Amino acid sequence: MGEKSHRDIILWVFLIYFIISIFFLGWLLWPFVSTIILAAVVTGIFIPVYRYFNRKCKPSLASILTCIVIFFVIFIPIVSFVGILSKEAYGMYLMAKGAVLSDNIQNLLEGSMVLEKANLLLSNFNINITGEELNKAISEVGRIVGLFLYEQARAITSNILKFLVNFFFMLLIIYYFLIDRKRFLSFVVDLSPLPDDQDEKLFQKFKDMAGAILIGNGLGGLIQGILGGIVFAIFGIKSPFLWGVIMGLMAFLPIVGIGIIFIPAAIYLFLVGRIAAGIFFIIFYVILSGSIEYIFKPRLVGHRVQMHTLLVFLSIIGGLKLFGILGIIYGPLIVTAFLTLTDIYKTSYQKLVESD
Repeated sequence: MGEKSHRDIILWVFLIYFIISIFFLGWLLWPFVSTIILAAVVTGIFIPVYRYFNRKCKPSLASILTCIVIFFVIFIPIVSFVGILSKEAYGMYLMAKGAVLSDNIQNLLEGSMVLEKANLLLSNFNINITGEELNKAISEVGRIVGLFLYEQARAITSNILKFLVNFFFMLLIIYYFLIDRKRFLSFVVDLSPLPDDQDEKLFQKFKDMAGAILIGNGLGGLIQGILGGIVFAIFGIKSPFLWGVIMGLMAFLPIVGIGIIFIPAAIYLFLVGRIAAGIFFIIFYVILSGSIEYIFKPRLVGHRVQMHTLLVFLSIIGGLKLFGILGIIYGPLIVTAFLTLTDIYKTSYQKLVESD
């Protein structure tokens, strides 16, 4: 047996051992993957806070102070409103599931000429909407939305101890990520067979997308949810807190947005004869949504994240279906990884593959 063959055998044996160790490590850490990913995303968002503290004190203390800030910024608000959300969402689900919401809609449609006038207009396009169809559609949407939000809230409230443990476990990971992030990134870059510039491109894309999701969409959704809920409360719409939360979530969807809540609310106000209120709702929606999408978000996150609007929409919808509420983060990150690797392939490897 030649020396080269002997080295090849050793290399293959080593690779087998290495792959087996990676498999078992992945198996060992799999229960914590969701927490680790979320911790990495949150760490990237709060690095400026850590750097501010680090200029005034040593890294370990700066990391502790940053974790305290994260606790008050994320944990306290979640615990504060999750109980209210659970109660209101369950009430909405029961109304939509039973006859209460259907009866209310039916009575509203029977006492209004708006549907008849709308059908008169739609007849030019050979479209006709019956009160029963509209009734079923609204009730089904209410049932699905109410059940989804209730299940997400119940997942927290039903096992508050588990939620506490997971959150503080995430803070522990964030603590070490903040202190050792450069060493960790250096380890990954050194271990990766890809060139350093491609690894850095991947990390930068993830960082940009995380910023766009949590900073841009997160703050944008928070602003729209709060202002929308306040407007609902002022005009006497039931469950303004619940609708505010729904609007905050819908704000993440680039095609749908808060219009899926505001436009039906405006139609409802028209149906009950509150014409001025309905017009205000439409104007308020256009101004609020437009200012967030075209002024606030571009100024906050810039145009670093290039992803088609439809792809963002589908990634969030798919993420919600697979991962629950955290799919708002995971979906776009998965698509970001794919698009970045596709770009690296096209620029660095496509010609090599074609030449072979």
